[in-house]
Amino acid sequence: MKRNLNYRRRPTSEVKIGNVKVGGDAPVILQSMTSTSTMDTPGSVAQIERIADAGGEMVRLTAQGEREAVNLTEIRDRVREEGYDTPLVADIHFSPKAAFAAAERVEKVRINPGNFVDPGRVFRKIEFTDEEYAAEIGKIERGLLPLLEICRAHGTALRIGVNHGSLSDRIMSRYGDTPAGMVESAMEFLRVCVAHDFKDVVISIKASNVRVMTETVRRLVKAMDAEDMHFPLHLGVTEAGDGEDGRVKSAVGIGSLLVDGIGDTIRVSLSEAPEAEIPVARAITDHVVSISNHLPQAEEVEVAETFDDADPAPRRGRFSPKVPVVVGLDLQPDAGWIDLTVENFDDRINEILAAPERYVVANLSAVAPVTEGKVILHRLAEAGAENPVILHRDYSDTPTDTTITAAIEMGSLLLSGYSDGLWIEDKKMTKEQLESLALNVLQATRQRISKTEYISCPGCGRTLYDLQTAIARIKEATGHLTGLKIGIMGCIVNGPGEMADADYGYVGAGVGNVSLYKGKQCMVKNIPTEEALPRLIQLIKDNGDWKDPE
Repeated sequence: MKRNLNYRRRPTSEVKIGNVKVGGDAPVILQSMTSTSTMDTPGSVAQIERIADAGGEMVRLTAQGEREAVNLTEIRDRVREEGYDTPLVADIHFSPKAAFAAAERVEKVRINPGNFVDPGRVFRKIEFTDEEYAAEIGKIERGLLPLLEICRAHGTALRIGVNHGSLSDRIMSRYGDTPAGMVESAMEFLRVCVAHDFKDVVISIKASNVRVMTETVRRLVKAMDAEDMHFPLHLGVTEAGDGEDGRVKSAVGIGSLLVDGIGDTIRVSLSEAPEAEIPVARAITDHVVSISNHLPQAEEVEVAETFDDADPAPRRGRFSPKVPVVVGLDLQPDAGWIDLTVENFDDRINEILAAPERYVVANLSAVAPVTEGKVILHRLAEAGAENPVILHRDYSDTPTDTTITAAIEMGSLLLSGYSDGLWIEDKKMTKEQLESLALNVLQATRQRISKTEYISCPGCGRTLYDLQTAIARIKEATGHLTGLKIGIMGCIVNGPGEMADADYGYVGAGVGNVSLYKGKQCMVKNIPTEEALPRLIQLIKDNGDWKDPE
């Protein structure tokens, strides 16, 4: 299906991946990742084809060792024989030899700077002198160059993919587990590519925390611009979860960046069948295009010079410091509220300034809601208005998925630091559904925490237990623990590091076995999955974080 290309994005160089172009004038490319074992050729082929049939334009497979990398040839050949030309991507962690083998066989290889050259993480502070640190950076060039030469010889593209929580101990020693550290980890590898004139590079920088993800991507763009780099960007919120939670987090994180013209390819990471990710990704990109063609962007989102995720999301202007409200849940519509639009701003501003205690309702249209919201709220701040502001949009006549559209629009404004409340209307949805959606958007943007947060990976060929069943059971048992963050990870690659800010973790440790974590510390090792949930509950109780359901 030909997609609307009339969407202004940050200029990037074009990278050819098989028959697909990423960056430049190409549309935003949609991709997913298999959850099968890469040694299961028939299963992997079938899943690749289901992803492609759903509209996926690129498919990634894990290659945890040389054996799996070599078997990519069999998978690729079988897929091509069955008439699919979808580019394949090898996902590599810890094994340069697997990357070398994969680069000869598939169209793109993804490596993680946190574990490609630097040794595996031990999560302890290691001190480096400036000379020692410089010497370690030199190792990156020596370790990366052989892969660049293989990629160059075979026309293979490279994705440099940084993940929050999987930074090397060397980066952690100087920057901590921060957006600044994530950006520097990426830039170290990009500088090697630039120095050796290797241009077929896509860059990603991801986190399960939407605020961390969006802030870090914006910092990366700023850092690349400063060094005249224009590599295309792959966007994604890692371990987003499933159901409405996963869709909202992905739409807020990916959508808010796309709205500002950042991003060239996306992957929505859901703890569901991988082909279920593609319709969500398409809904996000299609809606961003539809609302980005009408008005110029009101302003660029500022990049914070300092960033502490323990703090609540910042607010702009002089709005209420209280927790944002949800209209319909916390309070009902009031005739005393002041309705405001872009068009009537000049007529209403004196009334607003004269009554700072009155709520202002920023009414957004379907035409360019994010831009309108930024214009209204920016002008209120400039005028010195101190009134609490509620973002309002009625989706009743909108044919698209309100979960996705509201998450993109409201989430973009909330991440920019605006608003004291949400008012989402849609006659197609129940009151309970609308309240749940508003609370999910507020939680995704860290403006209001109203329930347990789950950081659950989508699973891949490294997952050796029934991940989706485990997620459902853990949610059922712990869904009342408001504010607690629980990571549910398929394997050691995705945990404990990538569930970076989880309070507790449930991490695959082998066939049918898991380990349990408190923070990044392993507390219970390698137990059967049938024992794991009761032991997790006991671990939470032992640390004083359990409360009985009401």
